[in-house]
Amino acid sequence: MDLRIFTEPQQGADYDTLLTVAKATEDLGFDAFFRSDHYLHMGSVSGLPGPTDAWITLAGLARETRRIRLGTLMTAATFRLPGVLAIQVAQVDRMSGGRVELGLGAAWFEAEHTAYGIPFPKEKFGRLEEQLDIVTGLWATEPGKTFSYDGRYYRLADSPALPKPAQRKVPVLIGGLGAKRTPRLAARHADEFNIPFASLADTEAQFGRVREAAREAGRDPGDLVYSNALVACVGKDDAEVARRAAAIGREVDELKENGLAGSPAEVVDKIGRYAELGSSRIYLQMLDLHDLDHLELISSQVQSQLT
Repeated sequence: MDLRIFTEPQQGADYDTLLTVAKATEDLGFDAFFRSDHYLHMGSVSGLPGPTDAWITLAGLARETRRIRLGTLMTAATFRLPGVLAIQVAQVDRMSGGRVELGLGAAWFEAEHTAYGIPFPKEKFGRLEEQLDIVTGLWATEPGKTFSYDGRYYRLADSPALPKPAQRKVPVLIGGLGAKRTPRLAARHADEFNIPFASLADTEAQFGRVREAAREAGRDPGDLVYSNALVACVGKDDAEVARRAAAIGREVDELKENGLAGSPAEVVDKIGRYAELGSSRIYLQMLDLHDLDHLELISSQVQSQLT
């Protein structure tokens, strides 16, 4: 089971904080550092000092880390034109020496679009489908050849399809709980399918839909990586769990029901139940980015039992 660290910087984190967490992620043996792609905070937090851009952040981290994978859960398809996104991700991949992964989603948070003057179209899923066609098509175009695309939302003509990523293929993550279109899209494009903040029952059902969609598309369902993103709140005793829950404005019972909360033994047991459903990777949503002791505890007493 791979454990990855997943951050939500829109809730209040500058680049220096993210760099500190990314370096701890690397030093403590976690597999990857991922971040959300949002420009507006959610809930009652202030969000200060304000948002950071996902791909600018990852470009910086690409030069200041050496081992960990770097990526997004999920880049918003509404934020960037597909050709521009392909260039950005390819460049960051080269800057990192081939350690980047692209999570791409349709976007859902209308308020952040309004706040920063970003169009929020009604038909977002169709745009996501075309973005995936274009980004992967540009990367797959052989050097010296050109790429063209005539879609409903995007048109490209005679693109040189440059630059190329350092990796032969940048892993693409698709996720969500949509029952029909999402599994079909994952079957076509995803290297990894991720379910955010879902119960064991919902995870089992959605993994089943994705596997069936893969079979219908003529693809071996085992070709995909299946993963979950879950909030983490681990403590060496009940008092520490309660303190960490209070620090992120959550209740312990709710976190135990909907996330990975409790003692290391409790968390290892619950991760095991996700593993039984086929999940081989967990993105630990860390909401208090100043609590590096939390990361150390998970590394020494949870991750150590999963390898």
